[in-house]
Amino acid sequence: MGKRIISRRRGAGTGPYRSPSHRHHGAVYLPAPSVHGEGVVVAIGQAPGRSAPVADVTAPDGASVRVIASAGLATGDRVSLNAGPVVRGGILPLAEIPDGTLVSNIEVNPFDGGRLVRAAGTSALVVAHSGREVTLQLPSGVFKVVLGTCRAQVGAVAGGGRGERPIIKAGKKVLAYRSLARAPFIVRGVAMNPVNHPHGGGAHQHVGRPSTVSSGTWPGAKVGRFSRSQRRKRRGKRGGQ
Repeated sequence: MGKRIISRRRGAGTGPYRSPSHRHHGAVYLPAPSVHGEGVVVAIGQAPGRSAPVADVTAPDGASVRVIASAGLATGDRVSLNAGPVVRGGILPLAEIPDGTLVSNIEVNPFDGGRLVRAAGTSALVVAHSGREVTLQLPSGVFKVVLGTCRAQVGAVAGGGRGERPIIKAGKKVLAYRSLARAPFIVRGVAMNPVNHPHGGGAHQHVGRPSTVSSGTWPGAKVGRFSRSQRRKRRGKRGGQ
């Protein structure tokens, strides 16, 4: 009886392939819309399982708010919370942010807390305002139109260039990727044994079969290049029609 390969089993998110919840400090989203005024950044720290640093902001009412830190943000800076001037790290509706501004931690739907552009060093560009909608250019280059009532943070996400720092020891990479619930190393299928991967085994490293599999293949064999089966409907003429 066959079994699922490691990459497929990891995708299920069970057992050792799940990020340990006890390491996380809590959810990091935009503050509630009822919070207005200027907040003060009291601390900036690193959150396990997250590439970007997190800033602790004290709201005008004394409540503590945890948001993703923007590039250049420092302890003691004042940031706008749902209202105020357009400053670095400020959280404002996109309708109040002028064109040509870099933004991050963008909401897809109003008051959902921020869903897009949250990784370290990423940023989106406010391209144009058109009535109730705002056009953004995402880091991938794709243009996306959202409502102007959706909020975003002013500035790019801090932590850019983290990928340029080398990891000298293999053990450090294992520990660093454990909280991310990601595989620290990727092994090619042709380098494995036949029992571990459909592409494994043989006198030399080669696939040994067509590398394209259909979408209906069982999970243990669904490796390589995925192809969607397209059924063409052919209409024949009957009775001379």
